[in-house]
Parts: sequence; C-alpha cells; structure tokens
Amino acid sequence: MARSEVIPHLSGIAARIVGLGAWVPPRRMTNAEVCSRLDTSDEWIRARIGVTTRHVAEPDTATSDMAVEAGLRAMKSAGVDHVDTVLLATATPDHPIPGTAPAVAHGLGLPQVPAFDVIAGCSGFIYCVNVAAGLLHAGICRTVLVVGADVMHRAVDPTDRITAPIFGDGAGAVVLTAGRPGDPGTLGPVAWGSDGARVAPLCIPGGGFRRTGTGSADAEADRFLRMDGKEVFRHAVRRMCEAVRDAAAAAGWAVEDVDRLVVHQANARISATVADTLGVPPERVPSNIGEVGNTSTASIPLLLAHAAGTGDLIPGHRVAVAAFGAGFTWAASTLVWPDDVEALS
Repeated sequence: MARSEVIPHLSGIAARIVGLGAWVPPRRMTNAEVCSRLDTSDEWIRARIGVTTRHVAEPDTATSDMAVEAGLRAMKSAGVDHVDTVLLATATPDHPIPGTAPAVAHGLGLPQVPAFDVIAGCSGFIYCVNVAAGLLHAGICRTVLVVGADVMHRAVDPTDRITAPIFGDGAGAVVLTAGRPGDPGTLGPVAWGSDGARVAPLCIPGGGFRRTGTGSADAEADRFLRMDGKEVFRHAVRRMCEAVRDAAAAAGWAVEDVDRLVVHQANARISATVADTLGVPPERVPSNIGEVGNTSTASIPLLLAHAAGTGDLIPGHRVAVAAFGAGFTWAASTLVWPDDVEALS
C-alpha cells in the first residue's frame, strides 16, 4: 500500500508561525458528570482514554464563536490586526451551507478577505497549514490565519459509552507568514494522505446529502458520530508513525532528533503507542488530553499552546507534529520552535 505523499519545499519559501492562540469554553465537564448518565466509571475513562475533564461550549456558542476567540489571540500574539486569508479546519461547521470561515472572518473584523473551510477530520489543521503554505509560496498571500475549531461534544450521542467520554470543545489558531526553509518557526515538508475506502469506521451517517428522499437521513441515531475504536486505533498508529518518519526524513532529521512529538490528542493510549513505536521517550511527548479531551481539529494548536505555556516546549526544540482523523486522513510535519512567539490563551 502506498505511503504518505510528501510535499517538499519547491523554492526558498516556507510557512512560518508568527502567532499562536488558543481558547476553550469556560465550562468543564468532569468524568463524574459523564458517568452519571453512562454505564462506565472514572477509572475506566482515565485508563482507556486518558481524559479526566473536558470543556464544553454553552448552547449559544458555536464553532465560529470559538474560532473567533482563538483567532483574535493568535493575531494579538503575532502583533497584527489584519490577515490576507482565513482558513478554518472544522468537523462541526455552523451550517451545512454556507461554510463557516466567512463568519469567522467577519467576527474578526475582516469581512471581505477570502475565507474558506477545510474538512479533513482531525488532520484538518495540518492540512490547512499546508494549504496556507501553498498560498504563501505562490505569492497569493502575505499573512494567513489558520484556525482549528470544533464543538465535538455535540457530535456524539450523550448516551454512547464509546464516544461520549472522549470529546471536548475548543479552538486553536496560528498566524503564518512567508519564511526561509529551516528557520525557526517554519514548517518543514508535509507528509499527508487519505484512505477513502475507510469512511465507515469514523463517520456521522446523517446530515449530509448522500441520503436524500428517505426518512433514515433524519433518524436520530444518524446525527451522531459512529466509531469503530479498534479500527481507528490500528490505522491511527500506523499512519501517524509512517507520516512522522517520512516528514522527518524529508526535513533531514532522524526520528531520534525529535525533542517534542506533538500528536493529535485522540486517545492517550494512541499517543503512547505512536511514541513507543517511533522510539520517542514519554517525556518528549506533551499531552493535554486529560484536561481538554479530544478536540478534533483544535487538538494540535491547543497542545502547542499548552506545551509552550507550561515550558514543556522551548525555543530550539525540534518538533514533529502528527494527526489522524476521519476520512481516513493523516498528516505530519516538522519545525524548530521559535523564540519570538508567545502563546495566548
């Protein structure tokens, strides 16, 4: 089976992170609250998933609202009040039509800039960053805001023991400008791919337009995420490990050169297995799933902000980022952490 597609730098331009912002809703949902409606326990959730608490949005807070909060913080971190383009990675758009990114741009006070959504599951943020890199490389844009935001707790059946304990809500964002490949803060080559033959193991069957003219499309159960945990686990580990190896090699790194492995916070056991398979020591693998759960497209920027804020990620660290999501999709890249970016949350 083919490995990830690796996109090298085609010129002396790479996308550079100059701002980083994060936001999670104030309300915390503890395991005790989850367990009150499910046949499970705090001990089981901690052991099998790694989550202790997660943040959930209030009913009047949408994906776009969270994206605006994270975007404002990223722009403040970058010291800018304008960007040329807004890209939004999300699995939970405000509406099927239109896209949510234009609403985010409007909320940021940028009502006429180009703005569009990228739907690539939990890999969406890295996908968006790669799209932004292409825009910068082509000279179409000088600054791009990339946001990952999801209200995932609304996508799961609150009575489903498999999915309900996993997910939380949140948003993270970066401001990107053109930089020179290899400079601190610039993204290295991206290894990414998809396997559309495996849609069913991680899917919300209803709400789209594949099923039309039948009542089944509106069935209550079809509104929620369905997940084959074993299948997702197996493919997530395999694909993220492959992608990290490929991205590191394309950057001229050995995996053992990686100081911090930033893995999408899908499940603590998945992250640990990826690190173990790659031979990366646990102390080099930041984690915040215990506090925020699986936040889907927001996971990578939230974890970067968390690690930078706690001092676990410091200037000069060689960082590999990797994600896997519905589709199936996967992506990985590299960067050297810069000394001039303050994470704002």
